[in-house]
Amino acid sequence: MVDDIAGATLTEVSAAIQRGDVSSVEVTRTCLERIEAQQSRINCFVSVRAESALVAAAEADAEISRGAWRGPLHGVPLAHKDMFYRAGEVTSFGSKICKDYVPSETSDVMASIDGAGAVDLGPLHMTEFAVGHTGAHEHLGFCRNPWNADRIPGGSSSGSGAAVAARLIYGSVASDTGGSCRLPASMCGVVGIKPTFGLVSRFGGMPRAWSLDVFGVYARTVEDAGVLLEVIAGESEQDPATYGTPRPTYDREPPTDLAGFKIGVPTDEAIFRADPAVQSVVDAALEELRLLGCEIVEIHLPDIDTIAALGGTILLAEAATIHDEWVREIPDQYAEAVVWRLQQGHHIPATRYLQAQRLRPRITKEFVTSVYDSVDAVLTPTITMPVLDFETANSFNSAEASGEIFETTKCTVWANYLGLPGMSVPCGFTPDGLPVGFQIVARPFDEAALLALGRGYQSRTSWHDRRPPETG
Repeated sequence: MVDDIAGATLTEVSAAIQRGDVSSVEVTRTCLERIEAQQSRINCFVSVRAESALVAAAEADAEISRGAWRGPLHGVPLAHKDMFYRAGEVTSFGSKICKDYVPSETSDVMASIDGAGAVDLGPLHMTEFAVGHTGAHEHLGFCRNPWNADRIPGGSSSGSGAAVAARLIYGSVASDTGGSCRLPASMCGVVGIKPTFGLVSRFGGMPRAWSLDVFGVYARTVEDAGVLLEVIAGESEQDPATYGTPRPTYDREPPTDLAGFKIGVPTDEAIFRADPAVQSVVDAALEELRLLGCEIVEIHLPDIDTIAALGGTILLAEAATIHDEWVREIPDQYAEAVVWRLQQGHHIPATRYLQAQRLRPRITKEFVTSVYDSVDAVLTPTITMPVLDFETANSFNSAEASGEIFETTKCTVWANYLGLPGMSVPCGFTPDGLPVGFQIVARPFDEAALLALGRGYQSRTSWHDRRPPETG
């Protein structure tokens, strides 16, 4: 039985639905009631599709009762970042420009989720065209952190982090171009995975920067995130970047110890030096991993500052290219801060962009060889500062704020440039009760190492079970 539907994990509620202890309709109604109670405070949904969700839940119950169980997402309520095409349904990309856009195709990730029998509750808040990392939004209003509504939830996948943390849904598919599956996860106290570039098809999803974008997942636990990732991963003829990528399967049993795992901790790199309130929490997490048998190794990450800068160059240039026509012809249809960010890319010479791309294969090969020959994963803070309040975060929207923007993404953007898989795991709270996450980054296509380390950590800790104070 599931005594607390809202407090159950995706895996727990899935098993209860499959056994018949609770129906998908009951679970969906519980989520919809919680959304109605919390939406005005958190503002994490763009719209709620209650009627179609209840129809889908009833259909799931009927299938399961006939023995036609599709897998661990069958009948489970989810919601996703408002950037994935669904044929015949509005997909607005968090924007005013596309507020009435109705695609004729369905994205590969949504087709996989639908095929697994999940119940979709509606599109989630995101920063406009995925530009920004705070949750501030001129057109949709601010998405807010469930732990403290005066604090940011992070971005650009603001609604995904907030909705999972508030126990409104059991998981979410989102995107990550410079940290968007990890930054809100850390700030909201949930798990976020950015997979290896090429593991998940990007067909039918809004581009932010073509050569950096990946689609990943949010969930309360590492186990739940692994379930979601397994469903959406795999080769697709519609995304050439997935060529030759097999659909992975992950170990369902949590590791009892992690003896033999080597975790590298960069100690000399200034970009990973965190506020003491954050660093003390991350250090405690490292000690838990040590007690599980992991060997903690001090390492140096070669050229990490250069890698982060090259990733930023590519992001700005590609985003400006994607939006070039609209930015020139209808700039007033964007929020001021968004159009300013997009216009930055116009000032990057083609030579700089091409150099950043030309160097990429060599830098990636040298990085992977030099780092992962000695360790299985690299661990850093996901973000080095405590969760910001909106007043402070809004100061990042000025033309002089590029340095402050880099401060929030500096721990994450390098993994996008290198195409490496990364995961943020909740590991505690600052003294004022705001979540902290650590980031693990593994070698290409070694998501299994991330999941093993994360599940091992969560087997010893209970941070992932903590609930925001007003969402009980």
